[in-house]
Amino acid sequence: MKKVCVVTGTRAEYGLLRWVMEGIEKSSSLNLQLVVTGMHLSPEFGLTVNEIKSHGFVVDRCVEMIVSSDTPTGITKSIGLGLTGFADVMSDLQPDLVLILGDRYEILAAAISAMIARVPLAHLHGGEATEGSIDEAIRHSITKMSHLHFVATDEYRNRVIQLGEQPDNVYKVGGLGLDNISNIELLDRKTLEESLGFKFKKRNLLITFHPVTLENKSSQFQMTELLAALDDLEDTYLIFTMPNSDTDGRILFQQIDKFVSEHNNASVFTSLGQLKYLSCIAQVDAVIGNSSSGLTETPSFKKATINIGDRQRGRIKAESVIDCIPERSAISNALEKIYLDEFQHKLSSIVNPYGEGGASELIIGILESANLDDIVKKSFYDINFQ
Repeated sequence: MKKVCVVTGTRAEYGLLRWVMEGIEKSSSLNLQLVVTGMHLSPEFGLTVNEIKSHGFVVDRCVEMIVSSDTPTGITKSIGLGLTGFADVMSDLQPDLVLILGDRYEILAAAISAMIARVPLAHLHGGEATEGSIDEAIRHSITKMSHLHFVATDEYRNRVIQLGEQPDNVYKVGGLGLDNISNIELLDRKTLEESLGFKFKKRNLLITFHPVTLENKSSQFQMTELLAALDDLEDTYLIFTMPNSDTDGRILFQQIDKFVSEHNNASVFTSLGQLKYLSCIAQVDAVIGNSSSGLTETPSFKKATINIGDRQRGRIKAESVIDCIPERSAISNALEKIYLDEFQHKLSSIVNPYGEGGASELIIGILESANLDDIVKKSFYDINFQ
């Protein structure tokens, strides 16, 4: 039995990993070890470790690493705490493989610890680009520490190979978020309204806006512009989900809370969970903000996405995605566009570039058959000499 240690630090990331974790549990040749860290363990962010447990998973270790600061100093100290905690995890659990997803600083700490402990790493959703945030550098750094790579598209696969990874260890499996759409029975409109405590209006929008870490205009400025554009809307219900624990995240918390307190057509949720979140996408007219889910999952619902700013710049996008700069007038113009007959008609034929689901099953099959002997000794694949 291969001991596969899965690390999760955020609600969104767990939503992508859930079916891989279930597949590992059901496998006759894999043994799941689960480590929970980051936002999952923070009451401020909804204590979402409880959602993980409610799905029947046993948490083997918790690594506390969130400090009560979202400054660059605070985030850096969080990474240091994570390194200390994950060093103990590698020593105690002795995994045969660590499986991680994405590009956040919590996952960077796990990757560094595994690398130094000489534990092979499997990395999910590498090769992608988010040029407006520090996640870009973190993601590619994790790629260079990893040994097995599961990517969403051919373009992302080529990018991982360009970074010097052996093609035989880079697998295109599609977007993991699409497995949620296939496997979860979504709530109908009435049940969702009762669950969330509000009534949908004629028009409805789902807003998730995360901090920006590399852009010229601050997160606070961009949120101010977004809220100003939303303030102009009539007969529209606004559903906010809170941002991640990135630099300046708490400023956004305060802005959203103030806006919702002053508007009876708005609600805010620290964490909707995957079921309610996807059910909301199915019921709203569009997803607004800068979350990756607007690019990877929303197109499968044939719904519009307004992608604000550069946080997701570089990602592959469906034609249902409208890019706009983080200014009130541009956001207002994008909001008008999504309701035009021509655009609405186009939505019905949208194809999601991240596939149609099934990534989790493909990953499990590869994990079961992968030979991990000496895999930590990597050779650089130079595309100029092939």
